[in-house]
Amino acid sequence: MEADFVIVGAGSAGCAMAYRLSEDGRHSVLVIEHGGTDAGPFIQMPAALSYPMNMRRYDWGYSSEPEPHLGGRRLACPRGKVIGGSSSINGMVYVRGHARDYDHWAEAGADGWGFADVLPYFRRLENWHAGGQGGDPAWRGTDGPLHVGRGPRNNPLHAAFVEAGRQAGYEVTGDYNGEKQEGFGPMEQTVWRGRRWSAANAYLKPALKRANCDLLRGLARRVVIADGRATGVEIERGGRVETVRARREVILAASSINTPKLLMLSGIGPAGHLAEHGIEVVADRPGVGRNLQDHLELYIQMAAAQPITLYRYWNLLGKALIGAQWLFTGTGLGASNQFESAAFIRSRAGVDYPDIQYHFLPLAVRYDGKAAAEGHGFQAHVGPMRSPSRGAVTLRSADPAEAPRILFNYMSTEQDWIDFRRCIRLTRELFAQPAFAPYVRHEIQPGDAVQSDDALDDFVREHVESAYHPCGTAKMGRRDDPRAVVDPECRVIGVDGLRVADSSVFPRITNGNINAPSILVGEKAADHVLGRTPLPPANDAPWIHPDWRTAQR
Repeated sequence: MEADFVIVGAGSAGCAMAYRLSEDGRHSVLVIEHGGTDAGPFIQMPAALSYPMNMRRYDWGYSSEPEPHLGGRRLACPRGKVIGGSSSINGMVYVRGHARDYDHWAEAGADGWGFADVLPYFRRLENWHAGGQGGDPAWRGTDGPLHVGRGPRNNPLHAAFVEAGRQAGYEVTGDYNGEKQEGFGPMEQTVWRGRRWSAANAYLKPALKRANCDLLRGLARRVVIADGRATGVEIERGGRVETVRARREVILAASSINTPKLLMLSGIGPAGHLAEHGIEVVADRPGVGRNLQDHLELYIQMAAAQPITLYRYWNLLGKALIGAQWLFTGTGLGASNQFESAAFIRSRAGVDYPDIQYHFLPLAVRYDGKAAAEGHGFQAHVGPMRSPSRGAVTLRSADPAEAPRILFNYMSTEQDWIDFRRCIRLTRELFAQPAFAPYVRHEIQPGDAVQSDDALDDFVREHVESAYHPCGTAKMGRRDDPRAVVDPECRVIGVDGLRVADSSVFPRITNGNINAPSILVGEKAADHVLGRTPLPPANDAPWIHPDWRTAQR
């Protein structure tokens, strides 16, 4: 019940930290996780990804408050409650983010987190397997714990999507995680030998084989703080409340939802809000729980003119055959998340790096696993990358067992609506290219009748969904920034012996899916915890469109 380092949360960043902090054998590490095992086909089979995020066994089951700009809809906010955290229930899409994202972090006060600083850590964490399929080997890592590969892209629709982008005048890229993010090309996934390669498989399980690393099941209730220093974590397990002691540091890696909740339950947060709940203030940090960001997306769905989509397997027998092939051989359609083509584009001239992301899927289906009634179809998931809207995570009560209040405040600015209309119109233009002519029958969603700004706005209000990338609720910044919660070494400002290392610390959301940046935070924070000199900065320069000031593509 004690260790040098106590980590709360066995998610993407927590697993990476457990691995790195226990690596040299000199320090004991204890990871506290409320969720259970990740064993079983629903998590380990990549194509089954819609199941675990809809299962209470693996998911905290959070949803937003009624969103005022979305007609009062409550949007799902799945967070992994299982070893591996959200990396065990996510879509397994691997995106580093754009170089400019990290330069913005540094400019916003996260000194030492510019692209030159983080690229060596991305190389350290990766074991990249796509060298023979194009890409930028010099930009990638090949001996890290996290296996990164690509799907087979056997379905002709994947090639049609990339070709349509080229025909529409956009760039093509062989590796959006390399020098050139902008353009259309293959999508990368954290799948290895046909299995989901979560942070649990990559980092935690190897770490737990070491004598100095252990896992403790329990619900973290609060950080124990004495004389301004974190000394342990109060947990509940088996109906009893116990304290786990940290000889050196407590590290919160419990997600951008549960980390700010734990900070506030421990007396760290906006003083007025803590007082409302009768919590004694240890450190008045108004930024705790604020700055909440996410990506929203729509599915633009097309009915297919040919029966070549994955819909042919969307029946009991088809799923059974895919499952059996995967179970016995680790191959086939079950071994991919099916997101195998992607794009990052700029919405307009004057934007210097991509601000729209596409996932392409050769099936018309929702995240909850319900297929389109029309049968054969395909869809592009599209959404803006840098919404100006900001929300907050706040306490519902001082009871650690109660879910926090989550309000994303989605679509709260006029820019959000402008951006989404543009996303829909640019996607329609894409599906109208010659490359899709043999495959398109008609538009399912939004539908040809939905054309005016008002009609598009109504469609967005009713159908937009979270891409499940919440972050930013304990942002990293300089110590004199009143809104910063942690400094550039991830130390909580105002409390000794306490750090935060997960997607909470992002000053601003990165381009694309946030699993890779979350793991990056764990990797780099571990060096700070151990007092190591950070890896030497890289001097690789990203590709920026030469005509970005005057051209959209």
